[in-house]
Amino acid sequence: MQIVNVTKTMMLLSGSAPILYLLIALSVISMAICFERAWVFGTMSDDVESLGRDLKTYLSTGDLLGARARMGASHSAEAAVLVAGLGEAERGPEAAIEAMTGAMSLQKLKLERRLSFLGTLGNNAPFIGLLGTVIGIVMAFDRLGEARGAQAAVPTEVMSAIAEALVATAIGLAVAIPAVAAYNYFQRRIKVVTANADALTRVLLAHLRGEA
Repeated sequence: MQIVNVTKTMMLLSGSAPILYLLIALSVISMAICFERAWVFGTMSDDVESLGRDLKTYLSTGDLLGARARMGASHSAEAAVLVAGLGEAERGPEAAIEAMTGAMSLQKLKLERRLSFLGTLGNNAPFIGLLGTVIGIVMAFDRLGEARGAQAAVPTEVMSAIAEALVATAIGLAVAIPAVAAYNYFQRRIKVVTANADALTRVLLAHLRGEA
C-alpha cells in the first residue's frame, strides 16, 4: 500500500495542471508542423497536366535534354522523379526505372517528414487528457473523504473539482482531432503525388521501351 499512497500523494501535489500544460505545448508543436508541412506541399506543387503535356511533346521529338530541362525547372516531387529517370534514359528503360524508384523513395521521405508526430499525437492525446482527468477525480474523491458533516451533504467543492478534471479530457480531444485530420490530409496528398509520379514515369518508360 505504500506505493499507492506515494503515487496518490504525488497526484495530489501536482494536480492535473502539468497535463494541461503538456497538452497545450503539444498542440502548439502540432500546429507548427501543420503550417510547415502545408508550406512544403505548397512549394512542391505544380500543374501535373501541364508537365505531362510538355513531357509528351519533348518525347515525341526525341528531345530528352529538353524534357529534362523542363522537368528540372519544376519544384514538384513528380518532376524530380522524372529528372532522375531522364538522367538514366540513355542507359535503357531498366536503368531509368531504378533511378526513378530511388528518387520516388527520397521524395516520399521528404513529404512524410514529421507526419509521424501528428499521427502519434492524434492517437495518444486523448489518453494524456484522460490521465489528467483521472488525477482530477482522485483529488475530488480525496476531498470527499475529508469532508465532514454538512460539507459531506453538499459536496460543491467536490463537484467543481470533477468538472475541472473533465477539462483535461476535452483538451486532449481538442488536440487530437486536428492532428488526425491534418495527418490524413497530408497522407492523401502524398498518395496523389505518388499516383501522379507513377503516371508520368509510365509515359517516359513507354517512350524508352518503344525506342528500344
